[in-house]
Amino acid sequence: MADWESMAEATETAMQALEKEQQKLTELQQKMDADSTTVRAKDRSLSMTFDGRGELTGMQFHGTKFRSMAPGQLAHLIVETVQSGRAQAIEKLSAGMDLGLSGVSFADLASGKANPEQILESLMGPFAGELGGAFDEITGSRPKNKDK
Repeated sequence: MADWESMAEATETAMQALEKEQQKLTELQQKMDADSTTVRAKDRSLSMTFDGRGELTGMQFHGTKFRSMAPGQLAHLIVETVQSGRAQAIEKLSAGMDLGLSGVSFADLASGKANPEQILESLMGPFAGELGGAFDEITGSRPKNKDK
C-alpha cells in the first residue's frame, strides 16, 4: 500500500497541474472567441472571414469577375480560399501556444487529426508519474509517459 501522506502530496501536485491546464484552456477559449482571420482569393475576386476556430463566418465577392468564371473554376477558387483561410486561422491561434502535450501539435488537435490515444497518454502520463504506484493500484495499469 502506498504511503498516504506522499499520495496526498502527489494528488495535490496533480490537482495544481490540472488547474494550470484548465487556465490554459480558458485562455484558449477566450482567444478563439476574440480572433478572426480574413483572407483574399489569389485572384482577389473574393474574400472570406473565419472565426478563431477556423470556421467560415463570411464571404464577399469583389467586382464581377466571378460572374464570368466557369462553375468549376469558381468552385476551385472557393475551396482553395477556404482551405487557406482555415489553415491561417489555426496557425494564428497556435502561434506561441504550448499545450504541453508531447507529440501532439495544436494544429492536429484543432483540425481533429490528433490521435486520441496519444492525447490521453500525454495527459495522463504526468499524473501517473506523480502518483507513482498508486495509479497502478487504482487503475491496474499505468499510461506510457514518452518523456521518461
